[in-house]
Amino acid sequence: MTSRQASHPIKRRLRATLKWLHLWLGLGAGLVFALVALSGTVLAFQRELLAWSHPQLIEHAPPSPAQREAALARIVADWRAQGLSSLDLPSAQLPVWQGYFPDGERRYFDGANGELLLVRNKGNDWVLWLRDWHTHLLSGKAGEQVLGVVGLIALFLLLSGLYLWWPRWSALGASLRWYRGPPTRRWFSWHRGAGVLWLPLTLLAVLTGVGMVYDGATRSGLRFAFGDDEDARKPPKLAASARAIDWPAVLRAADGRLAGAELRRIGLPKADSGLVSIRMRAAGEWHPVGRSVVWLDPYRVAVLGVHDATAQDRGARVSEALYPLHGGFVGGRVWQALVAFTGLVPSFLLVTGFLFWRRRTARR
Repeated sequence: MTSRQASHPIKRRLRATLKWLHLWLGLGAGLVFALVALSGTVLAFQRELLAWSHPQLIEHAPPSPAQREAALARIVADWRAQGLSSLDLPSAQLPVWQGYFPDGERRYFDGANGELLLVRNKGNDWVLWLRDWHTHLLSGKAGEQVLGVVGLIALFLLLSGLYLWWPRWSALGASLRWYRGPPTRRWFSWHRGAGVLWLPLTLLAVLTGVGMVYDGATRSGLRFAFGDDEDARKPPKLAASARAIDWPAVLRAADGRLAGAELRRIGLPKADSGLVSIRMRAAGEWHPVGRSVVWLDPYRVAVLGVHDATAQDRGARVSEALYPLHGGFVGGRVWQALVAFTGLVPSFLLVTGFLFWRRRTARR
């Protein structure tokens, strides 16, 4: 018996095993994968949905620098004790302050005077509820870890499906044909055709999603793969103090530290550290908030460190591109539409795969 002849039974057993796993993992974990992906289709338009459901936020005029400073001081004074952890500055897209509170709650404040305008949480806002499902399966860190496992299973389904489909070059066209009937052939051809044609974007969505769940390992792996230098470290923790903070002065100290960068988010001191971090979006960054950071000692209004995300090595930059690629925040309306459509594909694959399996088993 030649080596080629001996390899045929092994290949047949491998294909049979992969078909069995592809079927039952697809019918099981595929349901969760499809529902998470569907929520991603909606969340691709979360900024537009916020503007549509709460037009009063968008109608506000952007504040002047003096108004912005006064509003910041008032918001922090009024709300820090109630759990305010960070605060997005008014921007052209959202000209009000967006504050982040425990359990995913968000509160919105007038850009000019700091008055409370709106409270959103998972209980009163279906988009935030959907976001929590998409990122944590409504179960916090435990749900996020389950989501990571589902993502790894989805990755296996996509790659095993590619292996099972892979035809001879002469049969490539026929393998992608979509049939109208009979039902068994129809559902199989639709499942196979959609899976192959939309594989690159579906694979990208899964890889970026899994990469964000396992952020630490992903970042370390990418930095190693691209031969990055040692990761930049933020300044050590600063002892928290009860001293008053001049927030307008802190804001002014950070502004202009990176040429052309826009101040986007203020991270307030934590219970175990008095350090203030201000996120900035430098020119060329894809992340909607930016990954560049200025760290400050707020009590002395002293800059302790500056991180320019655009000057990082390649591995770190690839790592930080995962979120904007996954969420449709780069590439304009075209990429946003592609991301949204990609979220529909797993449901189509689940339904056509199920219908094919049911028709095939009914014939036996």
